[in-house]
Amino acid sequence: MTPDAAGGAPTAALVARLDYPMYVVTASDGSSESGCLAGFVTQCSIDPVRFLVCISVVNHTARVAPQASVLGVHLLGSDQHEMAVLFGELSGDVTDKFAAVQWHRGASGAPVLDDCAAWFEGQVLGSYDLGDHSGYLVAPVAGGPGPHPGQLSYSAVRDVQPGHAARS
Repeated sequence: MTPDAAGGAPTAALVARLDYPMYVVTASDGSSESGCLAGFVTQCSIDPVRFLVCISVVNHTARVAPQASVLGVHLLGSDQHEMAVLFGELSGDVTDKFAAVQWHRGASGAPVLDDCAAWFEGQVLGSYDLGDHSGYLVAPVAGGPGPHPGQLSYSAVRDVQPGHAARS
């Protein structure tokens, strides 16, 4: 069996039905902050709690995250389409996204957005080349609820145009 190309027949029907929750992942390298819209975030262990956070390699955040010891992971609320547009369509290469939002530095140093449905700071335990994304295994160290209800899902942001073209 050969590996499936993006959109190939073996996975197309399954992928077309997925409706991932949407997140904003933030990072700081000590001199600058960066953040991006992410759909590939998932809990991958119960005890101890661990998450896999995937960042597109073409994003500005992909250049900041390798120097970060913690990442901020923010679940977007069902009413936060504009936040998804800000962190999904604009590139940190040319736009200071943090100037447009309320945020603070978390207990572990990650940029924490004040407006979200829920968030956590996660200590980076390892990073992995996952093809067109880099994966970060993170252990939550702090977090809490935000003021927004529900969760924003991929189906609600299909209109968001990425700030960078996908890697070819």
